[in-house]
Amino acid sequence: MKIVVLAGGLSDERNVSLSSGCKVCAALRERGHQAALIDMYLGSEQAPEALFCAPIPAELTKIGRQAPDLAAVRASRSGGGDSLFGPGVLEACRMADVVFLGLHGACGEDGRVQAAFELMGIPYTGAGHLGSAIAMDKDLTKKLIAPLGVATPRWELVRYTQDDIPALAARLEVPCVVKPAASGSSIGVSIVHRREELSGALAGALAYGGVCVVEQYIAGREIQVGILEDKALPSIEIIPKAGFYDYENKYQPGAAEEITPAPIPAQWEQRLGEAALTVFRALGLSVYARADFIVTGDGVPWFLEINTLPGMTPTSLLPQEAAAAGIGYGELCERIIKASLVARAAGR
Repeated sequence: MKIVVLAGGLSDERNVSLSSGCKVCAALRERGHQAALIDMYLGSEQAPEALFCAPIPAELTKIGRQAPDLAAVRASRSGGGDSLFGPGVLEACRMADVVFLGLHGACGEDGRVQAAFELMGIPYTGAGHLGSAIAMDKDLTKKLIAPLGVATPRWELVRYTQDDIPALAARLEVPCVVKPAASGSSIGVSIVHRREELSGALAGALAYGGVCVVEQYIAGREIQVGILEDKALPSIEIIPKAGFYDYENKYQPGAAEEITPAPIPAQWEQRLGEAALTVFRALGLSVYARADFIVTGDGVPWFLEINTLPGMTPTSLLPQEAAAAGIGYGELCERIIKASLVARAAGR
């Protein structure tokens, strides 16, 4: 097949996306496909056909400790312009049998790219535009899931400016978790244990849009569950060596211990799988995803969020879970593509 792997974009998760895209593109080439890696925002001045044999930049697989400088990324695009699609991107995507979405975050995981491709008749991987948009909104997701019997921490959506922070810091319950309402990779997230920490957490999250979910802090084990083709994969437990599972601990090799299958009782595993599938189906998702939970000592899985384009980097969790189920990385990529083509043909 001729496959465009679309990565990068203009999101705080840009570098994670490029790392995912490199690995996916290399795996697809190894399995005999014509695959081209394209940065959605920067695009390429090369002829589209040339991209399918262009070398994959090895340096892009490495993810720095900090999120990218998006102003510098904007300034680096030749010709400028307001479009999120860079030069030659749509032309290359139209040539492909399918576009593998290696995008993460607000520029690609929020349904806008999916909707654009649906309008243009371009097949793509992962969930459809509506489910993607809903899952990206942490507040809306929790509103839909809470009545279904899936435990989720108490939360409040807050829209605020710098002037609102003192009143919020005095009113909100602690301990809590402050997280931007529509971002991923734990960017802008803070765990607040003492009231005096709350102002700083709110100020830090303000840079990501001024709309946050402030969530009840649940102490427990961090366990995540991948879903592939409407079936739960073996769970994975994450144990950071320092702090919590933030951006740095997610993507720096050795920063966290990741155990799959998670060392938990079979009954817990079943509960987690059922909860993950309940969320997946309720949001109308398709193909694959990864749901994040905190599991308390009594075995209750507390749902946090679901990711519709989970990472495919060298340290990502979904490929580890698939491997535990006997699915190698290249096979995983191909199964995502085949299931996505079926979903698109069915209008999902």
